[in-house]
Amino acid sequence: MKKLDTLLAEKLMHINAIKLQPDSPFAWATGWQSPIYTDLRMTLSYPEVRNLIKVEMARLIMENFGDAEVIAGIATGAIAHGALVADSLAMPFVYVRSTPKDHGLENLIEGDIKPGQKVVLIEDQLSTGNNCLKCLNTVREAGGIVLGALVIFDYQFSQAAKALKRAKLPIITLTNFDTMMDVAFDDKSIDQSVVDVLQQWHTDPESWSPLGFDAID
Repeated sequence: MKKLDTLLAEKLMHINAIKLQPDSPFAWATGWQSPIYTDLRMTLSYPEVRNLIKVEMARLIMENFGDAEVIAGIATGAIAHGALVADSLAMPFVYVRSTPKDHGLENLIEGDIKPGQKVVLIEDQLSTGNNCLKCLNTVREAGGIVLGALVIFDYQFSQAAKALKRAKLPIITLTNFDTMMDVAFDDKSIDQSVVDVLQQWHTDPESWSPLGFDAID
């Protein structure tokens, strides 16, 4: 039987929720150029994948954070997944913005967290870790106790892992960059030259350039 990380990586690749374009890179919000792009909202259109994520996240929360009282989705990508998980666990749900609304109550947290409640964060993808850290601080400032975070796809950047460890935020991921690479190579979606380019990018994503692909090709 396939492990969860392999099974989910296969499904994400199959529905094009993960796209690999070393020779035509994507622009990230960070300003980085990237040969990979993950659009995990795509999973919402595929019930089998959506339900796999919901069921496995619910299971992992019960196994690792059994005393959780609130599920918090990190806006905007994890709002739907967080709501699905909270519903399956019959728990209250909130979502956390990275910046306050510019009108009305100017909330950072949409929903109700009471001081002392134990919270689990839901994030769709982990890259720099900045969104998780902002959400962590927002929930803590509201009086919530953050037990940990569940992430669908982890880019496995060392700087993010170090920052989250310093913040004492346990992270559980469903699948990750290394597993995706193995899956893509095994099913011949990519060859060794593309593997090399993706690894070069992963080592230094901030300064990577698509020129690296041209040189190898």
